[in-house]
Amino acid sequence: MEVKHKELGAKGQFYIEQEGKVLAEMTYSMAGETRMIIDHTHVEDELRGQSAGLKLLNAAVAFARKNALEVLPLCPFAAAMFKKKPEIQDVLGK
Repeated sequence: MEVKHKELGAKGQFYIEQEGKVLAEMTYSMAGETRMIIDHTHVEDELRGQSAGLKLLNAAVAFARKNALEVLPLCPFAAAMFKKKPEIQDVLGK
């Protein structure tokens, strides 16, 4: 299950597709140069139970680390995962 990344100006998307269909996505918006706001996560039923949402979040965290970004998780899924996983909290915005 490969996570892909698409940047669209100040917005972007981490996603998983199969046979040309997006089955999972996590969208974000940039607020300035250093803050990434995760605003939405959606996983289709075909990928439920396969940790697709967590794979998307891990890709977003890796992107944030690589680009020295702070993450503001407005999406309920992302916010919940940041609370549960101390190993990714280093990118949380203050």
